[in-house]
Amino acid sequence: MHTRSVPSVKSITHPEGAIPDTIHTFAHSPQVRNRLLLGPISNHLRLHSIPDVPSYVPDILEHPIVHFSQRSDWDCGLACILMILDRRQRQTFLSQFQQICDEGQFGKSTWTIDLCYVLKDFNIPHKYLTKTIGANPNHRVNDYYKSYTLDMLRVNNKFRYAEQNGVDVKQCTVNYRFLIDHLGTYGNIILLISASLLYCDLCKFNKLPCEIRSCLSITPSYMGHYIVLCGYNKRLQKFMYRNPACKDKVCYIPYQALDKARKANGTDEDIILLYDKPT
Repeated sequence: MHTRSVPSVKSITHPEGAIPDTIHTFAHSPQVRNRLLLGPISNHLRLHSIPDVPSYVPDILEHPIVHFSQRSDWDCGLACILMILDRRQRQTFLSQFQQICDEGQFGKSTWTIDLCYVLKDFNIPHKYLTKTIGANPNHRVNDYYKSYTLDMLRVNNKFRYAEQNGVDVKQCTVNYRFLIDHLGTYGNIILLISASLLYCDLCKFNKLPCEIRSCLSITPSYMGHYIVLCGYNKRLQKFMYRNPACKDKVCYIPYQALDKARKANGTDEDIILLYDKPT
């Protein structure tokens, strides 16, 4: 739920309430509803296996967005927000960057809930899906979460008052087919992933290290990082994404590889669904 992200490649560039008790919030068409199985799991929802990718979304889709590279090793989440804002909003964000950070009280330790409050301030329709409400106490022993004690009160308070502040948080997990459905129907997605498991099939970014670790059965340390999921290719079975740690380009990663990166221990499977089209 938190990131200090990976080192930046270059400075920022400028080409310039609750889920209903049914699955209908997620399954917005009869085709999808018929493919979903909902099972009671403790106190939260889980989407189970879906036999087929929804047939009504296009086979290939990419949402065009303006690329922004992070400026530091901690602001990848904010760079992702800059990618999905319109031109006027980006100008406002950049001119008030430090003020926004100060008002958010996150300093250089941004959690997903912090990003949601920023999105709300810019009136960006979104939903935050996570399997853990609040600061996950298991992260205390994770070396990556060095500022956990300092962040815990802020993060828990933002979760506690999310509903009354207009921030929509849902406790659930989803599979990759749900991500395809959202991309094809509504818009982009901001994902928290483990950077050590992220790679690109096109430019080969981080691919060799991932392959070596896989061959040697080495589990890499968690490194929180945000990316924008901006499309997919069903024929290639790959997602398209933009990585704020890289230059202006669209990267490709297989469905299962992305699932591994976004479900790594430390992410809490955090997803921010963005709505470019009406729900």
